[in-house]
Amino acid sequence: QGIFVLGLPYALLHSGYSGLFLIILAAALCCYTGKILISCLYEENEDGQLIRVRDTYEDIANACCKKLAPKLGVIVVNVTQVTELIMTCILYLVVSGNLLSHSFPYIPVTEKTWSVIAFVTLLPCVFIKTLKIVSKLSQLCSLVHFVVVLVVMTYCLTQIHQWSWAKFRLSIDFEDFLVSVGVIIFSYTSQIFLPTLEGNMKNPGEFRCMLNWTHFLACVLKTTFALTAFLTWGEETKEVITDNLPSFLQTLVNLCLLTKALLSYPLPFFAATEIVYACISRGNHSNYRSPLFAFGVRGSFLLLTLLMAMFIPHFALLMGLTGSVTGAAMTFLLPSVFHLKLKWKKLSFFEKCADTSVFILGFLCSLGGIVCSIKGMLEVFG
Repeated sequence: QGIFVLGLPYALLHSGYSGLFLIILAAALCCYTGKILISCLYEENEDGQLIRVRDTYEDIANACCKKLAPKLGVIVVNVTQVTELIMTCILYLVVSGNLLSHSFPYIPVTEKTWSVIAFVTLLPCVFIKTLKIVSKLSQLCSLVHFVVVLVVMTYCLTQIHQWSWAKFRLSIDFEDFLVSVGVIIFSYTSQIFLPTLEGNMKNPGEFRCMLNWTHFLACVLKTTFALTAFLTWGEETKEVITDNLPSFLQTLVNLCLLTKALLSYPLPFFAATEIVYACISRGNHSNYRSPLFAFGVRGSFLLLTLLMAMFIPHFALLMGLTGSVTGAAMTFLLPSVFHLKLKWKKLSFFEKCADTSVFILGFLCSLGGIVCSIKGMLEVFG
């Protein structure tokens, strides 16, 4: 339940009752694609037993593309992974600027300037060399996030006398709806981490059960949070729901969220730079494996996230675009294609139809979300 769950009430504002259905449908589809992705790691041996022959998302992509183009699978997966991770970092900077701007409205500083101030605190990220430091920072995020959600939910429950289902739209704008689809998809994306997660489980046989329960609980929590927040503020629901809180709570909660955003930034940043650095230094070029070069890669990526945050300072639109591009690809498109490619002969007709349907649905949602998100950004800049 990352910081981007704060955009779900805003998604409900633009999707109405269908948004509730989408949150449930996205959970079911993400759970399904997670299972078929993991099944691609296994092959049957001569005795009919399943043996884990692949370890990562890249290994699955390689197995699918080895006859067509040996390196195509790695390129597609790595580009998609890095894009999603970098977009996540950009979102953290955008939301940091937003939170600071609303926490200190009496200071005559623009939201972009606040993003730059937040960026300065992240400069030490260029010196992170191991995951050990990142893991310690990430542990604090869970605690902070729990406090934030608890405060928002408690306040919403105190306003239950104002709730009205009439706040839900029966008619929706199709373009806004597609942006909401991207936001909802992005809040569920986890496929990048599933192969590593399953490989490190004490009992991998419990993976499917674990996936069922985690997606069920995530669906319940997201629906409850989004619904209570939207019923509280209705048409006044803002992109980041904490902006709706009264001033005596808003500053406290926003500073907690700012802390969470800044502590969350190093994990996707570290993962993205490690992927890029590993790809560049695979050859025998010693210059590409020097500490100075690694420092340059991290510094370049850090600067890139700031520049992008300056150009696209809109949380919901950027989140929708990210979900539509990389979220849909990693969550729906690639798992279904890989499963059909590797398991075609062993799949039943129903399973083939299911995979094909997921791919078509993911493709349409992705295409529509991309067009509408970009159009929305152009209108904002225009």
